[in-house]
Amino acid sequence: MRTFVSILVVPISFAALLCPDLLIAQTNAPEPARTITAVRVSETDVIRLDGVPDEPAWERVQPATDFLQRDPDNGAPATERTEVRVLYDADRLLLSVICHDSEPDRVLANQMQRDRSFETDDRFMWTIDTFLDGRTGYFFEINPAGAMGDGLVDPGADAGFSNDFGVGINRSWDGIWMARVRRTPTGWTAEMEIPFGTVNFDPNGTAWGINFQRTVRRKNEDSLWNGHARNQGLARMTNAGRLEGMAGISQGLGLDVKPYAVGNVASAPGRGRPDALSTGDIGLDAFYNVTPALRANVSINTDFAETEVDQRRVNLTRFPLFFEEKRDFFLEGSGFFDFSREPDEAVVPFFSRRIGLDDRGIQQPIDVGAKLTGQQGAFDVGFLQVRTADTDLQPGEDMSVVRLRRRAFEQSYVGALYTRRSARLAGDTDRHTAGLDFELATSKFRGNQNVELSGFYLWTSSLENADDTSGYGFRLAYPNDPFSAEIAVRELQPNYDPAIGFVERRGYKRIAPTAEYSWRPRSNPWLRSLGWEVELDFISDSENRLLTRELSFTPLEINFEDGSRVAFDVTPTYERLEEDFEIYDDIVLPEGGVYEFTEYQIQASSADHRMIAVGGNLSTGGFFSGHRTEYSAEIGFRPRRGIALMLEAEHNVLDLAEGSFDTDVFRMRADTQFSPWVSVANNLQFDTVSRLLGWQMRLRWIRRPGNDLYVVYTHNWNELPDIGGRRIATLDNRLATKLVYTFRF
Repeated sequence: MRTFVSILVVPISFAALLCPDLLIAQTNAPEPARTITAVRVSETDVIRLDGVPDEPAWERVQPATDFLQRDPDNGAPATERTEVRVLYDADRLLLSVICHDSEPDRVLANQMQRDRSFETDDRFMWTIDTFLDGRTGYFFEINPAGAMGDGLVDPGADAGFSNDFGVGINRSWDGIWMARVRRTPTGWTAEMEIPFGTVNFDPNGTAWGINFQRTVRRKNEDSLWNGHARNQGLARMTNAGRLEGMAGISQGLGLDVKPYAVGNVASAPGRGRPDALSTGDIGLDAFYNVTPALRANVSINTDFAETEVDQRRVNLTRFPLFFEEKRDFFLEGSGFFDFSREPDEAVVPFFSRRIGLDDRGIQQPIDVGAKLTGQQGAFDVGFLQVRTADTDLQPGEDMSVVRLRRRAFEQSYVGALYTRRSARLAGDTDRHTAGLDFELATSKFRGNQNVELSGFYLWTSSLENADDTSGYGFRLAYPNDPFSAEIAVRELQPNYDPAIGFVERRGYKRIAPTAEYSWRPRSNPWLRSLGWEVELDFISDSENRLLTRELSFTPLEINFEDGSRVAFDVTPTYERLEEDFEIYDDIVLPEGGVYEFTEYQIQASSADHRMIAVGGNLSTGGFFSGHRTEYSAEIGFRPRRGIALMLEAEHNVLDLAEGSFDTDVFRMRADTQFSPWVSVANNLQFDTVSRLLGWQMRLRWIRRPGNDLYVVYTHNWNELPDIGGRRIATLDNRLATKLVYTFRF
């Protein structure tokens, strides 16, 4: 207990040292919510969705304006005026935005591909909370080139897009909506149309939550209509404004039917199958709104031909790497299956990549999948049932997932999770996982501060009827600005093994406090902020013997006004190996080895919005029994709108007592976007561990949102020894086409 108390004191003392007034009670009241009224379109009104809001109907709407800066001058009026108006009829929501700009020739718009990052561009974003519950919502964004992006507001998602302190955007959702953009002599304008059949909502509700954010990239300026404080932001729906005035709206029948056809030509000479094999198939996805808040999805003969490849990585750790889900069927509504609020991927009791993909990432056929997600009364509901097909290599399986969350107060919940994995093979035993979790959260602590307390308990079955199959954890977080801190406590017992989950390691106890502070000077023409951060990680085995002690300290992080960044890190580490660790072929660090070493790192990057953007990292220092140096660099080149080239390289040199080796990873991404509707992405990767060279070309033609044609070519080569050197030979290749069409009723 003495050690635990000492750990807690560290972030508190750190906060008091850097910012003494943090320990003094504040009386800042939350920002009052602004209101905008939607005006119904009359039967005589005609709205042409051409990006120019010049129809008389728009003139009848009082605009949302007077945005306030989040950065750089928090709370000051935005330097460029923005006007947002909302119209609607029985079937759709219409928005228009006028982005005035004092230097219209300097508006930045490079990206044209849907759902790609707009970090290099000017942009306009908005969120809508259709149930006015302050928790869930839909996210949309556009840029001056007409590119569109969308997602779901998800407390469990990565918050990095705007640093919304614990609330992020799950960009997997791909809604059916339309936007048109026009450049003007005074800036740029846009019109957007969102059919009510695209979103779930309460038809009896009197208001929605809504918020808007604009980025002027050359100034690195973000401004919001509501919730401009740095511990609030666009994704925190508790800080959204109100959209009022809508009545008599409908989702229609609420049925979307999406048939698709797939064709493949594949060969694998490097795997003993040199002849080209042609196959074709059809499938169907159907979506039905059981209630305005509850959505059912059935997928028959599921195919993922359009899925992008994973980024190649070299693993120099003892633990498996976590790769995010990229398949649309599993991504749709995935936020309803999120469990707990652990700050990393160490506790993921349901990981959809365990379904339909083997341990090598090779696709396994899925006969049918069914899903139900949404809200029913005070409950968030997630249900998934998937049946995989029998193959020559292994029998098919049936997998079930049930997730329930009971919402409480404004931002809190209690929840339960159950998963079952059953192989269709005589004598096999079903595998089960069950868990409970909770979160108590508020954004009104000490007036307008965020605080979160969460916890979980998990139990897994064991094929050997073993004990010690559980896990539990707690987390207390204070995600605010300029000071943020948290402490997480976790234990996973030695036989904890979720059948459809991800496990990084098991049989350990962990205590991990962190603290972070940012200082922002006023009216500095080149410096935006200075930051400091400390992260501690204490991991012991089930008998409380220390396994890992890692202190990651950032003595200085410098963020410049143009978006450039420099950071320095120092990481003293203690490691005791529980078992042999084969870090490279025939290089083994022995069980029981104890190592103490320190790593030093410097990271630097230029502003992304420039035509040429560069970044790099240099790490050097001790590493287990010897020394490691890592060099990584990336360069991005955007010569004109719609053309983007990214080159990345990573080189590791390890000199250990047990042996020396080096590794390399090279990546190249070349994107060509002919319009917001047609794009070609090329991804080329090579690493010296697998010695595989992989190329994927992915063409997407959006005939209209919901109607897509994909053409995907994948080619893998392996490096083989040859007389006098090495040669490259084809391992496998595949050409796939997929045509998807949506019928909406």
